[in-house]
Amino acid sequence: MSLIGRPKKYRIIRHDPKVSFFSPRGRPGRPDEVALTMDEFEAIRLADNLDLSQKEAAKSMRVSQQTFSRILKKGRKIMADAIAHGKSIKIRGGFYVINTQQENPQTNHQRELNPGKFK
Repeated sequence: MSLIGRPKKYRIIRHDPKVSFFSPRGRPGRPDEVALTMDEFEAIRLADNLDLSQKEAAKSMRVSQQTFSRILKKGRKIMADAIAHGKSIKIRGGFYVINTQQENPQTNHQRELNPGKFK
């Protein structure tokens, strides 16, 4: 008997990152790399860059406040690991829909990537 959880909902992303790869300077060779998913990037952008409350940010991404908090915590942990240990950060993957329009989510550009592939 296999346990199957609820299907994962698409997270709403309002902005594609202008830069999707960050690498530390001053580190010889190729540094280790961590992956930050698009929903983790968006959560950090909304909470830390735009200073939205978790309630407002969760509403923007169309997830519950608890889910938003989990995404944000994971994204911050990945960023802290990369900064503390001189790792490169690659922004990619996740279950998301890019929606630059606030009112009409039916006209979205959709991308689906298996989030488990990028670990």
